[in-house]
Amino acid sequence: MTLNVSRRSLLALGAGLGASTMLGGTAVARAPKLGTQTPYWHRFILGDAEVTVVSDGPLPLGPPKGTFVGIPDEDVRKMLSDNFLNPDNVVLEQNSPIVNTGDKLILFDTGMGTSKAFGPTTGRQQKSMAEAGIKPDDIDAVVLSHAHIDHIGGIVDAGDKPLFPNAQYYIAQSDFDFWTDEGKLGSPLKDFVVHARKNLLPVRDRLVFFKDGQEFLPGVQAMAAPGHTVGHHMFMVTSAGKSFAFLGDLTHHAVLLLEKPLMEFSYDTDPKQAAQSRVKMLTMLAANKTPIMSYHFAWPGYGHVAKTGEGFHYYPEPMQMTL
Repeated sequence: MTLNVSRRSLLALGAGLGASTMLGGTAVARAPKLGTQTPYWHRFILGDAEVTVVSDGPLPLGPPKGTFVGIPDEDVRKMLSDNFLNPDNVVLEQNSPIVNTGDKLILFDTGMGTSKAFGPTTGRQQKSMAEAGIKPDDIDAVVLSHAHIDHIGGIVDAGDKPLFPNAQYYIAQSDFDFWTDEGKLGSPLKDFVVHARKNLLPVRDRLVFFKDGQEFLPGVQAMAAPGHTVGHHMFMVTSAGKSFAFLGDLTHHAVLLLEKPLMEFSYDTDPKQAAQSRVKMLTMLAANKTPIMSYHFAWPGYGHVAKTGEGFHYYPEPMQMTL
């Protein structure tokens, strides 16, 4: 059978398919690609409080080898790839909840600040807050889970001026003493100590030390979970009978350190103590079905943990887009 195709029928077909495609060219959309992303904040209600999660940006750790230890490296890589995660670059988030109780505006942890020790994608907390409509001057309290570089780095700007001029700052005294000790400036911890001193010493007169179990702000209770640092704490945040636990760095990864919670993390001051704190606290949270927010889980880091096998499983909470 001979198929006769006229020039007119080709043009008609080209109008439907895109003439450039018919002629071997590349089709061009009517609108250009935008190259922009949604603002890096999310808001939800907790009892009578309003919680806004702001990001300091992704924090890439690089290959897991040497960072996540205690099981064979190939098993770590398989855990990542089995969960559709890059086995060659472990990327953490940095999720800070800002809780508006109606009486106080409370920020938990402050990100990397001006340090680019983990690359150029960190240090956007102030930008995220601006996108969310929150002014640094309005922050009443800054609560610090511990004094590591990625949690206290955003207290001061590049000129060492405090970014939250009206806030009081809350931290465990043991962590403050450990990480601001100038005697450690000659040790492998030097970079962390320099950064802690840069951020914590300018607000030393506004620091308040909390104790394990203390409700040091209305609806905010400290819960000691040592090991990652000597004074690492997590916090139970409660309003009108609703609660969530801000984990700080109880666990850095929603797969590796949950499925195998006794795996060790090289940034822990005492990895074995950290693993025991992790199992103890996650067991309690899973048994009580307490919602959690993890500083380093995938954005925005809010969900539940459940006991499973030798470890735990994380169930992210769907983001509610209406308040």
